[in-house]
Amino acid sequence: MSFQAPRGMRDFYPEDMAFRTRLFDVWTATARAHGFAQYDAPIVEHLDLLTRKAGEEIIEQIYAFQDKSGRKLALRPEVTPSLVRLVAARRSRIVMPAKWFTIAQCFRYERMSKGRKREHFQWNLDIIGSDSIIADLEVLATAADALRTLGLTPQDANIHVGNRNLVGEMLHAIGVPDQQQLDVLMVLDKRGKVSDEVLVEMLTEAGVAAHVSPQIMKIFDVRDLEDAAALVPADSPAIRELRTLFDLADRAGVGPFLRFDIAVVRGLAYYTGIVFEAFDTRRRFRAILGGGRYDRLFESLGEPPLPAVGFGFGDVVIKEVLDKTGVDQSPGKDVDVCVGVFDHAHWPEALAVAGALRADGLHVDLALGAVGPNKLFKYADRRNASRVVFVAPEELKSDCVVLRDMTTGSQAAVPIPDITAAIRKQPPD
Repeated sequence: MSFQAPRGMRDFYPEDMAFRTRLFDVWTATARAHGFAQYDAPIVEHLDLLTRKAGEEIIEQIYAFQDKSGRKLALRPEVTPSLVRLVAARRSRIVMPAKWFTIAQCFRYERMSKGRKREHFQWNLDIIGSDSIIADLEVLATAADALRTLGLTPQDANIHVGNRNLVGEMLHAIGVPDQQQLDVLMVLDKRGKVSDEVLVEMLTEAGVAAHVSPQIMKIFDVRDLEDAAALVPADSPAIRELRTLFDLADRAGVGPFLRFDIAVVRGLAYYTGIVFEAFDTRRRFRAILGGGRYDRLFESLGEPPLPAVGFGFGDVVIKEVLDKTGVDQSPGKDVDVCVGVFDHAHWPEALAVAGALRADGLHVDLALGAVGPNKLFKYADRRNASRVVFVAPEELKSDCVVLRDMTTGSQAAVPIPDITAAIRKQPPD
């Protein structure tokens, strides 16, 4: 019998859970601070819904199966199709625009690589029902605030912002037919994952004429908005939209996290405008998060059109980035106080003390055997506790217990009725 987790899956020991819990807390608090409401959906989804969004080929990349009644189902590889289903089911009753978020475990049966597992947790945050540029800014601002709260600065990570419509305008200017542009965009999205030579080969396979491919590749030479503006009509809606977005981002205080990047196009067909991906500034890892505007997704799944913008932010890459960047990830203390007894006869007093401390909101670990003080102190040190309460016979004669500060090593006898106040007087570090 193997004691390893299934290939591509992860076990979370307490020290791993400490980071996961902190990350989830940051995601949740940041989303709520920006006015997003939390939702969830089953981890098992209808296979038909997934194939309608991504095509039949996705079946080879996911955990698909039939249940005992022959229903075709799958472990969800992403949450967006479920979001569409939830909104479609109650569209007339949902207050629009809807600002929703979830933290979902997702599964994909695919080749593993650095930053990619076969399961991961993902923070999805979306605004449904608004085509305003303010909606795009709001999801970007929420993402930037999360990066900042996790301890990253604009010197550590940036959100690279592009515009699918802008690249479309450039492709149109060099003679790429509209019906061919989606195939070209899907090829361009692979830049950085394969060499430029391979990209040219893929463009040829997509039907791009040999003399046009070099012109397409020159799009990547664009370094800023002014370079881009020189390649499209003077009244370009995409340029105007990007300039507005960056101006608003500066006013919102998140501008330093954003940078224009013509190479961000996002390969999925349903993206329609502003798109973005976040990377560490040295580009040592996969994208930390990615998303954009997807105004055509509801329509592609057979629903009436509904504008939307959002992103997905996974837990795997951000952990790698934080580790490499050296951001302090020390977890908060699981235990504030350890309570122990010298003699089994004094369990009633120890239980009463532990109960009073817990009622006051402290995290209390009750040592489960009668031990001497040195052994209790060693145990408390391993649990990273700030205080120890030791119920000992001599002090109990005066209705007292021993309170030890694990940071300074000082200790004193404290009356039992005063123990909570004594601990609160000097908060745990």
